[in-house]
Amino acid sequence: MAITLGPNQYGKAENRLVTVTREGSVHTVKDLTVSTSLRGDLVDTHLTGDNANVLATDTQKNTVYAFAKQAPVGEIEDFALRLGRHFVATQEAITGARVLIDEHSWVRIPVDGRPHDHSFAKSSDEKRTTAVTVDGDRAWVVSGLRDLVVLKSTGSEFHGYPRDRYTTLKETTDRILATSVTARWRYQSLEVDWRKSFDEVRRLMLEAFAVTHSLSLQQTLYAMGRTVLEALPEIAEVRLSMPNKHHFLVDLSPFGLDNDNEVFYAADRPYGLIEGTVLRDDAEDAGLAWHTLPSF
Repeated sequence: MAITLGPNQYGKAENRLVTVTREGSVHTVKDLTVSTSLRGDLVDTHLTGDNANVLATDTQKNTVYAFAKQAPVGEIEDFALRLGRHFVATQEAITGARVLIDEHSWVRIPVDGRPHDHSFAKSSDEKRTTAVTVDGDRAWVVSGLRDLVVLKSTGSEFHGYPRDRYTTLKETTDRILATSVTARWRYQSLEVDWRKSFDEVRRLMLEAFAVTHSLSLQQTLYAMGRTVLEALPEIAEVRLSMPNKHHFLVDLSPFGLDNDNEVFYAADRPYGLIEGTVLRDDAEDAGLAWHTLPSF
């Protein structure tokens, strides 16, 4: 029996980075979580402990902070590309890099109706994300968002499903539909206005969620992905993961009260988990775009 080393990578996970850009009295805050991973000729460190080809994870961490000082972070896709290309170009044994970035949102606090110059409030748990993969002179960008919580109080049904001896769920033609959206989309090009594209994807997905009369969360998922692909030719595919945040009607009959879809309790678990990919039929090959990323 032969035993061999399979695919592997290593890096520094979840480096917390906050930068403040000062333009006179007006400050701009960028709040990021950056994870780096490298791959290449790393057989010796696994088999013998020889670290000659191992760029220390602490060095990777320091590089993140140094790059943030040497040039403005800018859009997270550009920052991730700079980091990934740097590691591959400067380390002979390293042939590929993956950089993951979450951007945490802050908004200016209004004072007397105007945004304050240097005071901010956390807007929500929603995060803008990117996953950049560099392999030699090639690069792929998968951007996205997660923890985008949405709810519609009507315009959602669920019925017509198979019933067996274990089925207790009642069919409904009017229910609350709520979910926490995780979305990733693969770009076909690196010549993209990242901020504009992100804002447009987010707007399109929210509008599709709102206007789609949903007979299933699967139908809503597909509508959200399809709407993005129809409007934005720079995007090859959209992957969505959407847990069904169930809201169940409270039985008020013991108190002599009717409940006409007005009083609910929100259950946090267990939950239905709906996941899927919406893809252009002429999309370019994904290459290493999804390398080591979860399927959804």
